[in-house]
Amino acid sequence: MTEQRHQRLGLSDDDVLEMYETMLLARMIDERMWLLNRAGKIPFVISCQGQEAAQVGAAMALKKEKDYVLPYYRDMGVVLTFGMTAQDLMLSGFAKAEDPNSGGRQMPGHFGQKKNRIVTGSSPVTTQVPHAVGFGLAAKMKKEDFVAFTTFGEGSSNQGDFHEGINFASVHDLPVIFMCENNKYAISVPLDKQLRCEKISDRAIGYGIYGETVDGNDPLAVYEAISNARERAIKGEGPTLIETVSYRLTPHSSDDDDSTYREKAEVEAAKKIDSIITFSSYLKDIGVLTEEREEEIRSSHRKMIDDATDYAEKAPYAEPESALKFVYGEE
Repeated sequence: MTEQRHQRLGLSDDDVLEMYETMLLARMIDERMWLLNRAGKIPFVISCQGQEAAQVGAAMALKKEKDYVLPYYRDMGVVLTFGMTAQDLMLSGFAKAEDPNSGGRQMPGHFGQKKNRIVTGSSPVTTQVPHAVGFGLAAKMKKEDFVAFTTFGEGSSNQGDFHEGINFASVHDLPVIFMCENNKYAISVPLDKQLRCEKISDRAIGYGIYGETVDGNDPLAVYEAISNARERAIKGEGPTLIETVSYRLTPHSSDDDDSTYREKAEVEAAKKIDSIITFSSYLKDIGVLTEEREEEIRSSHRKMIDDATDYAEKAPYAEPESALKFVYGEE
């Protein structure tokens, strides 16, 4: 019997099926959020569509009971893998008091959940990068074998936070994995107007660390790259810069009109290599997934999302006075 590609990476059939299920769940939650937004029920969506493979492939390569993730606003696949639920995400979308991220105080996509080692982000892009470096410094100072994993878009790789964070981590050999999710557009600015180097991972050489670019539509390639990066980090070999190349299938956010800066044909072409389709095909080709099993998964996900939506829509908003919590010290 021929050993399959995922088996060579140490992944079982159940592992890759879980990988696909989580990718699909992220996609289906995201699609539901767009419908809710267009129906006027939730105010804002910033989408993961097109980037699920990179997010889930990377998160599954980490140790959920040890490592810390500092995600950026599109990383629904990362946070689902680390333990967030459809209900958690819907509570955030509806900005309800039970929202685990901020109690309804922040926009959706500001992920944070202490029990699952998901470190809260803030609205200015790229600020999660130096925060992750701080976690890496803590790991080294405490001599503990965890890594900090942080993600950001290719636009963020041009920000000072990225360069300052990655420089500090490289100088001090900190166990940090920097993953740039290159989705080709920083809001409306295409990649060729953002940077001159061929690959974002080329920037690693300037900091004396390992850098690698992988296919962001291939969760197994991302899993392998992050697994190797984690192994280097735990051995004390310092940080890694991984670039995953995919495509943002939606507008930048629910407030954006992407028709003003990219052709519809370009988006349609990207949909043909969508990881939800290609990874499903891989699993079917090797006999791990069937059409019937796939429909069962979709049906189960739909019910979960229906239940989560109903719960979140009916859940109470935070009391107005709660806006004053955690602002001033209390005796």
